[in-house]
Amino acid sequence: MTDQYHIPVMPTESLQGLNLFPGSDVVDATFGGGGHSQLILNELGNGRLFAFDQDEDAAGNVIHDDRLFFIRHNFRYLKNFLRYYGAEKVDAVFADLGVSSHEFDEPDRGFSYRFDEKLDMRMNRMATLDAARVVNTYSEEQLLFIFRMYGEIKNARRLVTEIARERSVQPVETTGQLKNIAARLAPRASENKFLSQVFQALRIEVNDEMEALKEFLEASLEVLKPGGRLVVITYHSLEDRLCKNFMKSGNFEGKVEKDFYGNIQSPFRMITRKVIVPQNEEIENNVRARSAKLRIAEKTENDRNFEK
Repeated sequence: MTDQYHIPVMPTESLQGLNLFPGSDVVDATFGGGGHSQLILNELGNGRLFAFDQDEDAAGNVIHDDRLFFIRHNFRYLKNFLRYYGAEKVDAVFADLGVSSHEFDEPDRGFSYRFDEKLDMRMNRMATLDAARVVNTYSEEQLLFIFRMYGEIKNARRLVTEIARERSVQPVETTGQLKNIAARLAPRASENKFLSQVFQALRIEVNDEMEALKEFLEASLEVLKPGGRLVVITYHSLEDRLCKNFMKSGNFEGKVEKDFYGNIQSPFRMITRKVIVPQNEEIENNVRARSAKLRIAEKTENDRNFEK
């Protein structure tokens, strides 16, 4: 495991939330550098850990342990691969939805505006859609939707107009080109935040992150045993809202259903009322943890009506 690949965020809180015991079958849906996985393995006894990561670089961090099954695929296929390994029900599911430090720090991955490299942003480098293709071939209305929805950018219309003007002269193919376009529209004193929102929006589109997250959450509900825990760390409001709503109600709108007596009918029980955030000391040691939010839910006995 490469120590600097990705520092595990809120490791103690995550492990406590999973409520593991010797013999547990567990999913780490976002293996990355293996930091959280190693902590989980330490608690498993003769249990099994099914670790997912679609990034080929993560395969280089695989922990040599007979209890670990590394699956180099998107976590949206969780249910299918667990069935393949004969583990249709598990005791806990964990996901850290942050982009790994490694992906941000490798210039040729095209995730960061800190470098001037090809616009890529593919977590799975075998995928055909990259950020350059989105920027140069999507219609202005498609780009407007992406920047408004996934980046929550207020002046998205102006940004799209500038991109369209630029690409009509020459293709926008590098992170440096995109940064220069976006920087002209960034609010004063908030340039880094604005650039992050622009790059985030494209990354989400390239990797189909919102739909993949929805499929993962639905699959997690199906594969968890009653009493099993779902622990998710999010980093921006879009994914956090999806997770919060799903854990609260079993749907992505957060619409709570009640029985005849007014009791809430949900496939999950929230373990913590308030979202968990990193301590100041952790943020000082790992600045990328500053926007992290951890939520914990336990699958209830009355989940049958919610499973497909």
